Amino acid sequence: MTPSDTHNQRIANMSFAGVYPMYVQKVEKKGRTQQELDEVIEWLTGFNKKKLDALIKEKVTFETFFERATLHPNAHLITGMICGYRIEEIDNPLTKKARYLDKLVDELAKGRKMEKILREAK
Repeated sequence: MTPSDTHNQRIANMSFAGVYPMYVQKVEKKGRTQQELDEVIEWLTGFNKKKLDALIKEKVTFETFFERATLHPNAHLITGMICGYRIEEIDNPLTKKARYLDKLVDELAKGRKMEKILREAK
């Protein structure tokens, strides 16, 4: 299933500050911490806690959030299904990055070990 242009635009315009509390709630409900979530986000985007807080305060869209991010070189190793889409088949670069983040949050909430989530080199 390929996301439509409307779907891609909706993701681009979503506020990261609006979604972040839902990520926190999702992982905490499953026994993980906000610090672990922030570690996962930093791994993917390069944003430390201070920068992440500034972006949330600024209420940036996902488009701006990922424009300012430096994606981890191993991000391409994030594969599988999320929200009904196979990540490796998504053509729109922004939607793919957003789904990378969704997948990492999902893995964290499901109790996956941090070194697996962060695709550490062996």
